[in-house]
Amino acid sequence: MSAPQPYPGLPPELVASPEFQRVCRERDFSQVFQFAKKKAGVYPSRIAALCGMTPSRVGEIMSGRRSLAHIDVIERVADGLRIPGAMLGLAHRPWEIPAGPAVAEQAPGRALTPPAEGGATQESTEPSGIDDLLTLADGKVTRSTLVALQSSVEDYWRRDDEHGGASLRPAVVGHLRYVSQLMRGADGALRRDLQSLAAELARLAGWAYFDARQYSTARTHFTQALRLSRGQDDYLFMANVLSCMSLQATYDGNPTDAVALACKAQDSARAAGDQPLVMSMLHMREAFAQAALRDSMACRQAIDRSRDAYELARGREAEAPTWVRYFDESKLIVDTGIALARLGESARAEPLIAEGLRRESGAQQRGRAFHAFWLATAQLQQGNLDAACESAGMALDLTASLDSPRVAGHVREFHRRLAPYAREAPVITFEQKMRDILG
Repeated sequence: MSAPQPYPGLPPELVASPEFQRVCRERDFSQVFQFAKKKAGVYPSRIAALCGMTPSRVGEIMSGRRSLAHIDVIERVADGLRIPGAMLGLAHRPWEIPAGPAVAEQAPGRALTPPAEGGATQESTEPSGIDDLLTLADGKVTRSTLVALQSSVEDYWRRDDEHGGASLRPAVVGHLRYVSQLMRGADGALRRDLQSLAAELARLAGWAYFDARQYSTARTHFTQALRLSRGQDDYLFMANVLSCMSLQATYDGNPTDAVALACKAQDSARAAGDQPLVMSMLHMREAFAQAALRDSMACRQAIDRSRDAYELARGREAEAPTWVRYFDESKLIVDTGIALARLGESARAEPLIAEGLRRESGAQQRGRAFHAFWLATAQLQQGNLDAACESAGMALDLTASLDSPRVAGHVREFHRRLAPYAREAPVITFEQKMRDILG
């Protein structure tokens, strides 16, 4: 059986037609899908595969029985059918923006075209973008350039941890494009180091878009990071990227994919040698995904493996990659509680999450906000409304200093769960605080 042909996008004459532009502007996805079927021969099953939906959901949308309003799904439609973002009221999509050929943006599953030996490319056109012109003016890339760029990445991660990643997106993507251009003028060891830096920037961009709940764009950048690290056989970094993609799949309602990605990350880490702290974190990623699948036995087994690997890592933290050292004993404890809370085992989850929160550093604003949300969830599951609203209030206070739609989304999700108790005093107080902080 032959492989399916790459999707070329909708015909230009369809995209340019006033009728299609109108239904896109109105976000009438029933008509968008009808046009794709009738004018481009893209049938519902293909639309479903391209846009990350089930065929039955596409059928319901086409018949008008269901609509699309969630921004993440609309982004998937734009990226899957290659509809320019502006036509759907979105920002420019990553695939619309030209990038340097060495690390060009691509949709998930599309291979990058490798540059020629020594960094030369097949293109001979004159550079016209501002990034190209500035890079030409910089002259030869030096080792000090690389050191300065690495310092910027470290600062981005610090700011992400303290304040959230959403506001970092333009700067990180700009740096990614800049490094892509620098790779043109480098060779040998310096080029390899720039490629590693580009992979880290792509992962950081993916994480920032994930924190902004723009999952389709995040997946594009994570895929780019994975391809760049694979080109260097950097198995630990590949495990890192796969773990991010597993967590995103759990958030995006694809727990089966999340399990597969976590297990693949574990395989990649094993290929890199003895890395118990990395394995401990990756087993916990699997536990989250198994909990989302409601497979309690598999979830507990993953938690046990995470704990066992952590015991092997004690005293060896300095040997682990810097990106995983955040996974300390406090994180192990609180993540165990979160996995149990996802399973609905709130009585076991609450003391673990509370202990993790007690131990955590005050500088970990976003992490503490997430953990306060999960503590509130466990308390609400047990019917302890006063404590749940107090913990959710803590999450709100921390959210006030963050630019993280993912955290704000958790808080709003908790608020929806309070609907049956809308007239209770703790809920009224919480709602007032929520209006003051989130609007």
